[in-house]
Amino acid sequence: MERAAVRLRKGSGRSVKSGGAWVYDNEIDFISGSYENGGLVTVEDFDGFFLGTGFINDNSAIRIRMLSRVKGQEIDETFIEQRVRAAVDYRSKVCDMESCRLIFGEADFLPGIVVDKFADILVVQSLALGIDRFKELILEECKKILLEYGFVVRGIYERSDAKVRVQEGMERIKGFVGEEFDPKVLITENGVRYFVDVAEGQKTGFFLDQKYNRLAVQRLCKGARVLDCFTHTGSFALNAGIAGASQVLGVDASEVAVEQARENARLNHLEDRVSFLCGDVFELLPELVMQGQQYDVVILDPPAFTKSKSSLKNAVKGYREINRKGLKLVKDGGYFATCSCSHFMTPELFAQTIEQAASSVHKRLRQVEYRTQSPDHPILWAAAESYYLKFYIFQVCDEK
Repeated sequence: MERAAVRLRKGSGRSVKSGGAWVYDNEIDFISGSYENGGLVTVEDFDGFFLGTGFINDNSAIRIRMLSRVKGQEIDETFIEQRVRAAVDYRSKVCDMESCRLIFGEADFLPGIVVDKFADILVVQSLALGIDRFKELILEECKKILLEYGFVVRGIYERSDAKVRVQEGMERIKGFVGEEFDPKVLITENGVRYFVDVAEGQKTGFFLDQKYNRLAVQRLCKGARVLDCFTHTGSFALNAGIAGASQVLGVDASEVAVEQARENARLNHLEDRVSFLCGDVFELLPELVMQGQQYDVVILDPPAFTKSKSSLKNAVKGYREINRKGLKLVKDGGYFATCSCSHFMTPELFAQTIEQAASSVHKRLRQVEYRTQSPDHPILWAAAESYYLKFYIFQVCDEK
């Protein structure tokens, strides 16, 4: 059956023409032919010029997600196998594959799906109706191709429980794909061992995107007194501990996360030097300042303060305030690691916000390095949403 053709408005589609994956509802002029939500359609420019093939969903503001730019290309098993193989081959060259993001949606040209590998377990998150129809095939190809690289997949868990699925007209689901297994999975990253709860942990269970940023922090922590804010299950704190920090305090508002962090500390035999506290970081930091506490290294890894442009102004205030509070606790000559995981907090705006925070507390910053997400979360330049993590390390100097 011939696919429906989607014609864009004149002057629209700038993102998709530059290589992006999304066509928004307000960019469409008209659609000729019949289609069903989740089905494949042909996308054309205003003059009928072929732009590619994607899947459509009337329920979503992101009306079409592009799969191919090649005219006449079949979106079949061979196509999916090629996409998955390319994703796995890329990871084999750029990162440690023991635990990594195996497929990163649009940045791997499989829009709307994420597959994370935790040791011998895969966790899948499907966020778009069209790609959901290929989910089973994608997972089978992952298992097959990983085996060629020497990795056996013991089990798969689905974490398609994000709210965005509702916007796609889909149910939120989670559970085992195939045989059940213990959802607390043991992984090793940067020499640190963790239990990852793939069933109840944040998103797919663990934040893999900070892997090499955690490693970068290790270099600063030998013999240091370290404060790790928004520690979640203790990843930065444990990297500091394994690197030889003399004392580490990790803080998080979630008691469940803190208990997991304590378990991870025991797992690495670091409980004598790495401790955790359940508390509100915004409230705790001023208390530590009043107590006269000072740290050699302070790490801020907050959750995204904004997930939309509409709340960006308040998010900037939040980032400025938390950086002000954190900088006050860094001793003269100490180090400060700070980041934002919000796509809407642009690199330029984040840098400006940090600069304002430092100026307001009379601190001078010497940039050690600027980093982004680990390469298993590749940044596709045509897809701005794939660039979200900004990570700075500074040396902090008092004004002299």
